[in-house]
Amino acid sequence: MKGRINETEGKIKEAAGKLVGNERLEAKGKIQKTLGKAQAKFGDVKQNLKDAAQTVVK
Repeated sequence: MKGRINETEGKIKEAAGKLVGNERLEAKGKIQKTLGKAQAKFGDVKQNLKDAAQTVVK
């Protein structure tokens, strides 16, 4: 969940930076968006492993 929130916040910052011409804000947004995507992917993999482990246990 946190990864998706960070990704969304990054998209907003990136768009705001483009809108007002603030390259630094735009760059920060891109970084936050990328980190959020990675965090979300990690969370997805972690959840998939938990689900697979539950299936094996059953």
